[in-house]
Amino acid sequence: MKPGFYTIMAAQFFSSLADNALLIAAIALLTQIHSPEWMTPLLKSFFVLSYVLLAPFVGAFADRLPKGKVMLITNTIKVAGCVLMFYGLHPLLAYALVGLGAAAYSPAKYGILTELLPHERLVEANGWIEGLTVLSIILGTVLGGLLITPEVADWFLHTKLPGYFEHMDTPAEVAVFVIALAYVIAGLFNMKIPDTGARYVSELRHPVEMTRRFFGCFAELWKDKLGQISLAVTTLFWGAGATLQFIVLKWAQVALNLSLNKGAVLQGVCAFGVAFGAVLAAKYVPLKKSMRVLPVGVAMGLVCMSMVFVNKLGTAYLLIIIIGALSGFFVVPMNAILQHRGHILMSAGRSIAIQNFNENLSVLFMLGLYSFLIKFDVHVNTVILMFGGFVMGSMTLVILRHYYAQKHFNVEACIGEEKPIGP
Repeated sequence: MKPGFYTIMAAQFFSSLADNALLIAAIALLTQIHSPEWMTPLLKSFFVLSYVLLAPFVGAFADRLPKGKVMLITNTIKVAGCVLMFYGLHPLLAYALVGLGAAAYSPAKYGILTELLPHERLVEANGWIEGLTVLSIILGTVLGGLLITPEVADWFLHTKLPGYFEHMDTPAEVAVFVIALAYVIAGLFNMKIPDTGARYVSELRHPVEMTRRFFGCFAELWKDKLGQISLAVTTLFWGAGATLQFIVLKWAQVALNLSLNKGAVLQGVCAFGVAFGAVLAAKYVPLKKSMRVLPVGVAMGLVCMSMVFVNKLGTAYLLIIIIGALSGFFVVPMNAILQHRGHILMSAGRSIAIQNFNENLSVLFMLGLYSFLIKFDVHVNTVILMFGGFVMGSMTLVILRHYYAQKHFNVEACIGEEKPIGP
């Protein structure tokens, strides 16, 4: 890998670490202000809303400047959201601002991979990026849980650092302050990301034309026989993954009698499994054989349903690691295929923005449904069975669609070709 790739990885690690730690801190703040329980999953909905609303524009913005500069600017927006949360802005609104930065950060983060590396290295690069991202999720959720632990927060509060900790009163405030420092570290790495030299025609002055072109590219990617399968899988994965974050916290509380900070550790264990699966995929699944991992998605849904039979912590750890590993193993090759097809059919930034648009529409839908179920006191075991069944059914439909396309177009033989696949 080129040296710049490792700088990108470091910047992504600290930015993602802070995103995930901040989610736990924001949940603690909601609890602190006695918000209703159904509001908790809305944190993620507010975070991803910008991915959907700004999708026609963030890709063009990512392509307008060198992507290291884009990552620096958008990471600064995340810092601003974190600071405003610290100074009392409602957690939903502050986390929405962090989501605004993340929405513009993502096309640059993934788009630079297609500029920096040849397509045959994309699965490997995605494996490392996803593995490191998931490691940051593990450490971020654990860090967030650790920082809201009274014993840890008391240690910070008793340091009485002039001008800072002496004005803090709660563990959540300490957590938000420390997390802001992680965003600052990410910004320092952003400044060192090399300019790849890739340049695109600027479209930022024509918002109507940008929107029209965005949805034209949206249709083009869904028509591509490889693009549509990988897009369907990643859309399902991220919607399901965001919902699973909150299901695990609720399940940990009901089935295992764990508090929020201990449930966050269990959430991090799931992310550890994802990292393990991602690394396995990077090592053993070449781009040409990416579609052969689709049945793993069905298995993941089935294993999720078995959560209802678990009430012991040791078994829970093992089960959650397996769920994470299965999801990481099948999503990394799909990400690589999607980036490869998107880079060929359109610009790198726009293709990632389209991916984010689809994935986060799924997140909004599934978290909205989960909030609805929680509001009406549906038992977590029922939610788990519905969730696992939905994943199994959706992945089965995707496999049948791919089987039909493969039978009529032999799309797997076209992986790596630089043209649209299928009518």
